[in-house]
Amino acid sequence: MIVKQDITEPSNWRNHQHLDAWLRGQGVTGLAGVDTRALTIRIRDGGAPSGVLVFPADGRFDIEGAMARAKAWPGLEGMDLAKTVACTQAYEWDETTWAWPTGYGRQVAPKHHVVAVDYGAKRNILRCLAAAGCRVTVVPGTATAEDILRHNPDGVFLSNGPGDPAATGTYAVPAIQGVLAAGKPVFGICLGHQLLSLALGGKTFKLARGHRGANQPVKDLTTGRVEITSQNHGFAVDPDSLPEGVQVTHVSLFDQSNEGIACPAKRAFSVQYHPEASPGPSDSHYLFQRFVDLIEAKA
Repeated sequence: MIVKQDITEPSNWRNHQHLDAWLRGQGVTGLAGVDTRALTIRIRDGGAPSGVLVFPADGRFDIEGAMARAKAWPGLEGMDLAKTVACTQAYEWDETTWAWPTGYGRQVAPKHHVVAVDYGAKRNILRCLAAAGCRVTVVPGTATAEDILRHNPDGVFLSNGPGDPAATGTYAVPAIQGVLAAGKPVFGICLGHQLLSLALGGKTFKLARGHRGANQPVKDLTTGRVEITSQNHGFAVDPDSLPEGVQVTHVSLFDQSNEGIACPAKRAFSVQYHPEASPGPSDSHYLFQRFVDLIEAKA
């Protein structure tokens, strides 16, 4: 966590703990006194640089050594990071989205069963699936097509996650292709979008400047509507690599990069951004209903 001003004493009556103490308890590094606007401009104009965080106990900094470590970092290309954050065994999920004044609810009467493949899934995505009327079974990102299909799902969801999609795709793509061959409806978000594109025959590449933040305008080409979206990714799908039968459905209004695809023949679609987040605040929630509609439409 990098901030310009020093952390002050709490100023909200709902506070339970000082932010500094909370960061320490969570093992999160915090830096104060940094000109964050200058840092943002540097990243915007020059692309994301490599860096290291060092905090020697004796206060003696090896600047040259730290710079050498930063320069030696190979970058994200070729890195499969999904395995480091995904679950390691299957579990059930029934918590729904938060609502005033009761808070989070429970899905007690699901209409459909969805298997969510976890490459680093955000919980609010699972909540949105449950709120859309789904019983959700979460399986590890390393699950094979057989592992997924043995749950007899009505649809399969491909989650977000970190790292190079081409690296994760070495084991994820064959599984997704097996699910598609079985005729199951598929919905992907973020890394799941990239992996679905790879499974359909497309390619991905590293963006010079990744998309970060909750102010990313995206146009839905099927409706003409513009959504304000939340994004956090450094790779993108090459739309020119998509084979016949795979449609581009969403584009970024910042750089015209791909933000969504659909393959009607395979009953599959995906988006690059995070519809479970709330920058719009609910501009993109329709995508979960679109997935349910796809499940309910008989092949």
